[in-house]
Amino acid sequence: MFDVVVVGAGPAGLAAACRAAESGARVALVDDNPVAGGQIWRAGGGRPAGPAAAWIRRAERNGVEWLAGARVFAVPEPGKLTIEQFAGDRELGYEKLILATGARERFLPFPGWTLPNVMGAGGLQALAKSGLDVAGKPVVVAGSGPLLLAVAKYLRARGARVLLIAEQADQAALLRFGVGLVAYPGKLAQAVQLRAGLFGIPYLTGCWPVEARGPEKLESVMLRRGRKTWTERCDYLACGFGLAPNLELAALLGCRMSATGVAVDELQQTSVAGVYSAGEATGIGGLDLALTEGEIAGFAAAGKTREARARFGARERHRRFAGGLERAFALREELKHLAQDDTLLCRCEDVPLGRVRGCMGWREAKLHTRCGMGPCQGRVCGGAVEFLLGWKAESVRPPVFPARIGSLSRD
Repeated sequence: MFDVVVVGAGPAGLAAACRAAESGARVALVDDNPVAGGQIWRAGGGRPAGPAAAWIRRAERNGVEWLAGARVFAVPEPGKLTIEQFAGDRELGYEKLILATGARERFLPFPGWTLPNVMGAGGLQALAKSGLDVAGKPVVVAGSGPLLLAVAKYLRARGARVLLIAEQADQAALLRFGVGLVAYPGKLAQAVQLRAGLFGIPYLTGCWPVEARGPEKLESVMLRRGRKTWTERCDYLACGFGLAPNLELAALLGCRMSATGVAVDELQQTSVAGVYSAGEATGIGGLDLALTEGEIAGFAAAGKTREARARFGARERHRRFAGGLERAFALREELKHLAQDDTLLCRCEDVPLGRVRGCMGWREAKLHTRCGMGPCQGRVCGGAVEFLLGWKAESVRPPVFPARIGSLSRD
């Protein structure tokens, strides 16, 4: 039995675990990766360095129990989670639970998006960090959000020939956002440094992919900017249209949702007593907001309300920045018309968009087409369906992730 269990070992989860443990709580930190740090601090082999390493050392010094390679796939009863690791499954008992489940890339379908070598921007970066050789390979980076810049910089550092960055947001919106960075000197310095690292790579605003081409794997991508369309030959298309919060576990627990993610109060507590949430699961806001929300949740879960309230001011500043980010990179309406009726929407079950359009909602689409019922359980097509058709997942059932038969049949 733990005083606090934190699910997710990214920035928000690490901060929450550290603050709860520093407040005297017995804490377990659960993550399905072998190393803490989450996607944003993912290391290319070995342990993360820099800020991630500092938080990990704090967690270790304060006795946080690290459960690596563990997935929560069921909630058998209040106060208990069932997790599966390589060695088998086990139940975790807790007094307080903090959900720091992060986010995933949002994919939008367009003709050819399922071709080999068309992949998420963060996905290609993760593969490169894991050893994929991109040296000399021509790459187009496309989609929306600051992640595109970070990915392009990393791929260039690994020797890739980044041909261009296609950002769907228009220039006016990005200029307004850039002017607003004056109020955030640290963010402004980061933006300048990041852009400097991309010197010579065209950054095309109001530009997006309309088709990926190749008989067996990606050979070229057609891009549109205003009235102009053209084709770029490339080996990889790194494409992601922002991020979508991971809400499955929160939904399974019965937490109320807001327009941006898990709904929380000022202390990051959800609508379920004793369950807190922090970071991208509550809404996409970036690293600094995730860390601050994690600290607040960790303090609150450990009963240190005064310490939690001391972080409210910082959280509000980071939330204002996140709001500006959301407005600047809002997805344009034209993206809703990229996919044709024969374009695959659910690639797990080979369901084209045309078969889903005639349904009234997620439930009917699942019953009649199996859309969202494949191995990813709607994690890929779900964000696209929400953007294209306005549907949200109506229910979540265990297992939240694929699990072994032995784990599912556990007494």
